[in-house]
Amino acid sequence: MIAEDLALLREGLVALLRENEVDVVAQVKDGPALLQAIAGHRPDLAIVDVRLPPTFSDEGLRAAIEARRRQPELGVLVLSQYVETAYANELIGENTGGIGYLLKERIGDVRAFLDALQRVAAGGTVLDRQVVTELLAARDGPRDALSSLTGREREVLELMAEGRSNTAIAESLFVTPGAVEKHITSIFAKLDLAACHDDHRRVLAVLLYLRVAH
Repeated sequence: MIAEDLALLREGLVALLRENEVDVVAQVKDGPALLQAIAGHRPDLAIVDVRLPPTFSDEGLRAAIEARRRQPELGVLVLSQYVETAYANELIGENTGGIGYLLKERIGDVRAFLDALQRVAAGGTVLDRQVVTELLAARDGPRDALSSLTGREREVLELMAEGRSNTAIAESLFVTPGAVEKHITSIFAKLDLAACHDDHRRVLAVLLYLRVAH
């Protein structure tokens, strides 16, 4: 389902999803309607604008967080016009599975956008690369663990947070998959983040660090 107050964008999203065989069960334009629709339809995924009527501040975000509280298995992909790190941090919260935060401009890359939807609906985590960059910058300092990362390792870390595979990261950075694997091993060692067997462990590790590196 979709929660977006701009009719043109909302209808465009509906058309895009239906063209790609994604069933849109409801489309609403404010927070209360979002919660009501989720209760009635229990969708797999909600695409939600951060700013919804009546004040256009954070109503969409608040509704998304409440929707997740009521239906923990719901995937939520939040769309924002600008990078708002406070909102991204609040959305991430304690449960990182099935969460996404993208800038609206990313919708133009249809293939990547649909891939993000699928990953979030499947319980993965997707963060816009620009969001990750600003989150990292906001927490960076001479004593932070991030200061030990090389420039290339930072780039790999940002792409990891997008849920990219080693092959996709290698293609993006024009390096070999083997080089990416070495960078990832170094990143986890420097950040002192133990690997686990979770399918999304790389993204979860990035988000864990973002939460604790105050």
